[in-house]
Amino acid sequence: MRSKTFEILGTVAISAAVLISAAHAQPEDSPNKAFAPFKIGEGLYYVGASDYAAYLIATKAGLVVIDGGDAVVGKQVVQNIRTLGFDPSQVKVLLNTHEHFDHAGGLAEIKRAAPGAKFYASAADGAIVAKGGRGDPFLKGERFYYEPVTPDVILKDGQQVSLGGWTITAHITGGHTPGCTTWTFPVTVAGKTRQALDHCSSSVLPGYKLGKTETYPGQTSDYEKSFATWKSLPCEVFIASHGKFFNMKAKKAALDAGKADAFVDPEGCKRFYAGAEAAFRAELKRQNP
Repeated sequence: MRSKTFEILGTVAISAAVLISAAHAQPEDSPNKAFAPFKIGEGLYYVGASDYAAYLIATKAGLVVIDGGDAVVGKQVVQNIRTLGFDPSQVKVLLNTHEHFDHAGGLAEIKRAAPGAKFYASAADGAIVAKGGRGDPFLKGERFYYEPVTPDVILKDGQQVSLGGWTITAHITGGHTPGCTTWTFPVTVAGKTRQALDHCSSSVLPGYKLGKTETYPGQTSDYEKSFATWKSLPCEVFIASHGKFFNMKAKKAALDAGKADAFVDPEGCKRFYAGAEAAFRAELKRQNP
């Protein structure tokens, strides 16, 4: 049951968001419901919504933002940065895990608040963000499109992005999208330097085709390579593009209760990948008996 949950998380989030109108009140369980920002570690903050995640890194040379949620969450990210006492115009680097609307749809809003920010993206996903979601091999139609943002820098696998003493490494982990990007970086939590991993997504959306027929050419091989990469990367502080992937709300409750290292969860990271890979392999076998 747990592995099946990982398989459908992405679509649950997408389906929920499609039904939401910015002009109406958000349901309690909405994935883009406003969520109070909070500190995860020294210089690392959560600035996303109830499930669509976004992160702020405060360096001595300016701010880094990873992901923008959808169009609704983009506004929340900007406000959350202000709530934490930072100036959104000081965002110097804008990063993205992947091009789906629930992670890239709010990037334009952040870029408006920080017109000087450089947007870094993988070649495959950056090309789709530059077209506002058009060109995605699976999510097609106006409801999945968003305001485009053109990348300033095209990232290669293993490329590092540095600002103000922080170094963030891009790992191209395709499958969920062709250029899905997982980010790793060191961060101090509870007085100790840990290795953080911001997981892109490993979800196999219902409707994805794997094996002999694929949603995009090479998708099955991309998943295989990505699982090998994810399992090889150090993962002590486990965060991700969706809060559900790393039990964000439960860990935030533990943090509020005084557990300073609540987001340090290497075993949880291993369990997540074991479940996600099992879901992928089960779906691959189902489609290719």
